[in-house]
Amino acid sequence: VQLQASGEGSVQAGGSLRLSCTASGFHLPFYAAGWYRQVPGKEREGIACINTVGTHTYYSDSVKGRFTISRDNTKNTVDLQMSNVKAEETAVYYCAATRTKWASTVPITTDEYTYWGQGTQVTVSS
Repeated sequence: VQLQASGEGSVQAGGSLRLSCTASGFHLPFYAAGWYRQVPGKEREGIACINTVGTHTYYSDSVKGRFTISRDNTKNTVDLQMSNVKAEETAVYYCAATRTKWASTVPITTDEYTYWGQGTQVTVSS
């Protein structure tokens, strides 16, 4: 069971970057998924989450209107499109997945997630 995040890179403030998370060893369409980020010395922050069928989403206030989470259940992937990024959003970004009892459920807290990717570095330069 593995989640592999890709799209690591550097971008200038105001630019865009797309991260992708691919699952292997399990069928991602059965799992809700989320993207989190963490900077050294701070707690991991949930920024975007999506239910199993992609009909319900959650965004933190810090990214609402700029980031979009989406999933392609035919490809076993969950993506995070980041737009108008800010320098303070430099962090390691993680994808996560977990089973839910109801298809409409959007888990938000880190404790709710079972599987985590290895993290991918995003650097935003000002």
